[in-house]
Amino acid sequence: MPVITPRSEEFLKSYLNNASPTGFETSGQKIWLDYLKPYIDDWDVDNYGTAYGIINPGKDFKVVIEGHADEISWFVHYISDNGFLNVIRNGGSDHMIAPSKRVNVHTKKGIVKGIFGWPAIHTRHGEDAKLTPKVDNIFIDVGAKNKEEVLEMGIHVGCVITYEDEMIKLNDRYYVGRALDNRIGGFCIAEVARLIHENQIELPFSLYIVNSVQEEVGLKGAEMIANTIKPDVAIVTDVTHDTHTPLVNTKKHGDIKSGKGPSITYAPSVHHKLLELIIQTAEEKEIPLQREASSRRTSTDTDAFAYSNGGVPSALISLPLRYMHTTVEMAHIDDIENVTLLIYETLKKIEYNHNFKYIQK
Repeated sequence: MPVITPRSEEFLKSYLNNASPTGFETSGQKIWLDYLKPYIDDWDVDNYGTAYGIINPGKDFKVVIEGHADEISWFVHYISDNGFLNVIRNGGSDHMIAPSKRVNVHTKKGIVKGIFGWPAIHTRHGEDAKLTPKVDNIFIDVGAKNKEEVLEMGIHVGCVITYEDEMIKLNDRYYVGRALDNRIGGFCIAEVARLIHENQIELPFSLYIVNSVQEEVGLKGAEMIANTIKPDVAIVTDVTHDTHTPLVNTKKHGDIKSGKGPSITYAPSVHHKLLELIIQTAEEKEIPLQREASSRRTSTDTDAFAYSNGGVPSALISLPLRYMHTTVEMAHIDDIENVTLLIYETLKKIEYNHNFKYIQK
């Protein structure tokens, strides 16, 4: 069964190359919905921008599959008299990778190009040799001579800033780019909807394909939409760390490797009867699985769904990712396909009014 087709790969490229920073996801949601619409019966968007499609609407039993749409970014925090921009984070942006990166400053007048500058190595001697990037010393240069020129460009405090990087395919094996965390999850659930449609699968429940906003600042989009939909079951997909790259301690961070399949997580918010259904599905369909455990919380939208509405059976299926929160996030194509297939095949095993209670009355 083909998962990633030429058309879906074109969608992924367009989707990843578009900027959708936390709180400003609208343009990416439009791209996602345009791709999804042929495969769904209805769709909607909430007040903060979480988009969702519905297959087989109107059933009492509701199942959610979910990813999050937002990417990390920066805000303009201060404009110096000399025309340089200081920044604060919007989400978990990594200050260590900023120097020398090209950026887009988003204004009402359009995109203003800029770069994160950094003192040349020739100028760093003695104590200056210890200089390292920090949030309070990195800065953006937009080529302006002073603050007045910056303001004339349309730049003001609060403008959002994203990196200028585009998706590539590496060795015909990996997709590489910024914001795979977690628009790749949005891609996977859209492909699940396509497979259901193309294979004419009749689901006994209403399926909500949800692309949430504001995960990077505290799972806020998932929190809101869980209370709107009030699902009976939620399967969340997000990224996890490939721990088999240099400088990463597998004993500390877990044993997960790209190309070895999706990772399932054991955690308090993960409902273990739903998790066992996912594991059983993987075994029956010979989909490779990896395992990890999270103490206290998964720090994904799984937690928001699980603890909403009096408790919603929820589980997390993660995609191994290299170099998370950088501009060169890397995901193995086999893993992307297997995440998609695992969600798709699991949905086919969920019955109408499926009872996930641990103890039956």
